[in-house]
Amino acid sequence: MDSTKKLPVAVIGAGPIGLAAAAHLLERGLEPVIFEAGPTAGAAIEQWRHIRLFSPWRFNLDAAAVRLLEASGWETPRLTALPYGGELVEQYLAPLAALPALASRLRTGARVVAVTRAGLDKTHVRDRDTTPFTVRVHHGGGEVRDHAVAAVIDASGTWSTRNPLGTSGLPAIGENAAAGRISSPLPDVAGRDRAAFAGRRVLVVGAGHSAANTLINLTDLAKDAPGTRILWAIRGASAEKVYGGGDADGLPARGQLGSRLRRLVNAGTIELHTGYNIGALNTLDTHVSVEAVDGRSVEADIIVPCTGFRPELEILRELRLNLDPAVEAPVELGPLIDPEFHSCGTVPPHGAKLLAHPEKDFYIVGMKSYGRAPTFLLATGYEQVRSVAAALAGDQAAADTVHLELPETGVCSTDGGTSCDIPSPGTAASEDTGCCAAPEPVLIGFPTGLSHGRTGLSHGRNGGL
Repeated sequence: MDSTKKLPVAVIGAGPIGLAAAAHLLERGLEPVIFEAGPTAGAAIEQWRHIRLFSPWRFNLDAAAVRLLEASGWETPRLTALPYGGELVEQYLAPLAALPALASRLRTGARVVAVTRAGLDKTHVRDRDTTPFTVRVHHGGGEVRDHAVAAVIDASGTWSTRNPLGTSGLPAIGENAAAGRISSPLPDVAGRDRAAFAGRRVLVVGAGHSAANTLINLTDLAKDAPGTRILWAIRGASAEKVYGGGDADGLPARGQLGSRLRRLVNAGTIELHTGYNIGALNTLDTHVSVEAVDGRSVEADIIVPCTGFRPELEILRELRLNLDPAVEAPVELGPLIDPEFHSCGTVPPHGAKLLAHPEKDFYIVGMKSYGRAPTFLLATGYEQVRSVAAALAGDQAAADTVHLELPETGVCSTDGGTSCDIPSPGTAASEDTGCCAAPEPVLIGFPTGLSHGRTGLSHGRNGGL
């Protein structure tokens, strides 16, 4: 960054990882400018504020961010408590973003639409490493402006780009036209979104914990809203992997979740459709017909897509990236996080070295750095940005010295779509008996508490969804 050191470092996204990146940059004497597409910091988390995390506060706070907050007299939350998404915003992200050091550098309503090198597309190599980046931003009021920056840290996450309902990674035929009948991935069915679900036919698509929690919340809603019909479609031939280990699960709350779901399906409260690969959605005047590739069909008033997420890479089209062909993470990180083989507990700590691309001084961090893999932890992202800030400041020794204390019992409850920190509404364990109660760190596997990824075997059960 020597030739451009007078320019700021662009941080894309003002979620937990983006704000942490800015805090670490400030400690390193570097100047951040933070671009957040939403109206406030943590705007994406606001969409799932009703969801409770499996990981306690002490694993959801970044050290540099805490140092900034404590200097302002901020009161630390009880570190063993399990926060809801809304609490994460209100008690941590909002106060952090309001600090003068960050507020003066935060641009909200600022959507990054492209990143490139000033005057160079990706085919040009001469002086590329010493040429400033250009970050094109749509600001409020329709203004579009190019910002010159010395480096770019993309912490924009994956919330805005869910995986499609269709098979083969493609939207089902008619899926886009049916958008009005498709909810957000983690709707608050018992709260602010209740009216959209009460008394209606609801189809939940997906085989992870987001799906499980939504299904259970829908059954609670149905008790007070007669006529609510709950349908569940999964691609697999059985829901056994979703049910998990029951009482034998390493995380009690997760085991209870699976056991309760099994009972509801067996009782007929939830209508399960297995081997259901969606081929087409036919939107009618009053509902949508969801057709499987084998000819079956179900009728629904609203669909909940618990199908996971993927990174939005179009804004990075003019950069020289090196991405893993399977999970779309940085190429050296990809094999370490592929959910076919790895869980949260088996992913080693990593920093700038593994996150680097051929494009010098450009890094993807946070959930987006994991591409399509769902095994991300906030604690992992905080260590990423600490290392990246050190690398940008020229402290290579600190950048290369990476470490990570994994949460107690591992917080590896996940689905194909969020991170390992979430979700657990309503059914989350307490501080004394829950997933974070073990006295020593224990590495727990992908979603059933096993030690491997989807293809791993342990204790006679498959380790994936």
